[in-house]
Amino acid sequence: MHLVASPKVDTDRERILSAAARLFREKGFDGTTIRQIAEASGLLPGSLHYRYRAKEDILVDMMRVAIERTITRIIEATADIQEPLVRIQTALQAHTEMLLSGDDMIYVLLFEWRSLRGNARQEIIGERDRYEKYWDSMLSSIKEQGYIRADIDEHLLRLIGLGAINWMATWYRKDGKYSLDEIGNTLWSIISKGILATH
Repeated sequence: MHLVASPKVDTDRERILSAAARLFREKGFDGTTIRQIAEASGLLPGSLHYRYRAKEDILVDMMRVAIERTITRIIEATADIQEPLVRIQTALQAHTEMLLSGDDMIYVLLFEWRSLRGNARQEIIGERDRYEKYWDSMLSSIKEQGYIRADIDEHLLRLIGLGAINWMATWYRKDGKYSLDEIGNTLWSIISKGILATH
């Protein structure tokens, strides 16, 4: 039987994850205590423990939510686009916008992998793989259609490309020199000139 959580439980979850993400980003996972998360969430430590048995459980749930948000954003952005190159450019822009949105959960997802152990690590790697397979599918499709040069390994392209893009989270500032549009346009210019086949 599949139970539907009550609105209050969902609200508590969002509040806990948002508070924990902010603390993990500011103090690091190891530097944050359950008591601090409970206080920032407006809950007693016992109430927080009722929802999450351990701090790592909070991190896993947070990363699961962050990955799902990113997948949903890209699917929504590309849903009505048929032209292959426009579709992948739009997906890149959507990924970049999510990455640089200031969402603490996204930041924690990128930089707290070292804090996961055992089954928790494997679970999130599985979620990450689900996202990366979406990219692999898009890249394989446009290569099969002749848009990407035959000598380009699309799997390696995805690894290098997303790795470089994700690093933007360390240097991007809303009040900095470059806007999201400028970053997105420059990114596409560099990638497209480097990998696209000439017709």
